[in-house]
Amino acid sequence: MSTIAAISTPRGVGGIAVIRVSGDDAAAVCGRIFLPKSGKAMDSYPAGTEVHGTFRDGSGDFDDGMAVLFRAPRSFTGEDTAEFSCHGGLLVQQRLLAACFAAGCVPAIPGEFSKRAFINGKLTLSQAEAIGGIIDARTDECLSAGLRQLGGSLSEEINGISHELVSAAAAICACADYPDEDITETTSEELKERLERVLGRLEALIKTHRYGKAISDGIKTVICGRPNTGKSTLMNRLCGEDRVIVSDSAGTTRDVVTETVRVGSVLLRLSDTAGIRDGAEGAEKSGIERSKSMIESAELILCVFDGSKDLTDDDRELIRATEPYRANTVCVMNKCDLGRCASPFEPAVYVSAKSGDNMAQLYELINSFAGKNDAGNGEIIVSARQHAAAVRCAEAVRDALTTLDGFTPDVAATDIARAAAAIGEIDGRTVGEEIVGEIFSHFCVGK
Repeated sequence: MSTIAAISTPRGVGGIAVIRVSGDDAAAVCGRIFLPKSGKAMDSYPAGTEVHGTFRDGSGDFDDGMAVLFRAPRSFTGEDTAEFSCHGGLLVQQRLLAACFAAGCVPAIPGEFSKRAFINGKLTLSQAEAIGGIIDARTDECLSAGLRQLGGSLSEEINGISHELVSAAAAICACADYPDEDITETTSEELKERLERVLGRLEALIKTHRYGKAISDGIKTVICGRPNTGKSTLMNRLCGEDRVIVSDSAGTTRDVVTETVRVGSVLLRLSDTAGIRDGAEGAEKSGIERSKSMIESAELILCVFDGSKDLTDDDRELIRATEPYRANTVCVMNKCDLGRCASPFEPAVYVSAKSGDNMAQLYELINSFAGKNDAGNGEIIVSARQHAAAVRCAEAVRDALTTLDGFTPDVAATDIARAAAAIGEIDGRTVGEEIVGEIFSHFCVGK
């Protein structure tokens, strides 16, 4: 494979910049563009030693900095790898990268270093995805999940499930292929017990994806209610700043205002919508139509009522409009500092968005909705790809269990093999090149 090079630090001016080189000619490239201050050749230093020296190209010396040479297979990519730290000026970065190209490197494509690490067996596909998750993490929980996955915790769980499935399929096939051998036959009941244990592990893993999505991508959340119930005040309270204009006049919010905010351990992709009421006209009416459309597509609805007053006709219309989405709806009884009326549905929480009273209860309810309790302290599936593979595996296991109710174990072998192939996709053992390429294409250049 060709020797690749790219800037690994963010583009722009900084204290330092790091250029990474990987491939068979990494050591030769290092020797051509970097001269240690000691005068010794870079090859004479033990692998992994950071060395101070001068960077040079065809026009002469242009910067001083540090270089480290890692030898295969003890490197991130599994190949010979050099990392150069230069001063962070734009001209210096570009000149050093150009020197690498002149010395024999080709430009790296997005995610190519990580892809080579996967190809060379240094990372599983789930660990490679964890790197992207760590880089993009916006919550401490997402960062922790990425670090655990990078450490191999998800791979261990997947390996355990895969081993159970492969062993079950092998036992069935051995009896079918070698009937005259002294092999203990696996009964349908024994196989069902084994598969039910596997299914339990899969279902527990699948459940965590709701929380994994909430801490990484966020939950599409809509704040809705009739005018003057305190929707915008609640939006500002959740944002921690005055993001929306608050007024006593009805119809102040005429368009959808969006913001991504952290609530407890999860992210909300939050939208404050126009107050829903009859008799609105013009721009306000258009805003209300958009509000209803947002409610239909929301993953979480915060339905806000003035908890100090009896329900109005507009409140009752909102209750009817959100009825089909009740499983995704939280009843927020606002202005609890002014009085308390009975909530129209559950779950409900009484708060004062203005003073902040009882907001902790709302945060707890939102985090519970996001699946925090299902995640526990174990492994969390963040990636939608991993979740889809686990779902397909669980479906195949259920098919095998159904088959075993009416047929002999050998008939279920196909379903078990399908389950093993699906779970193998998570770590990349049974995934195609097209999917691998798609995953790494979302990485930044230099990673």
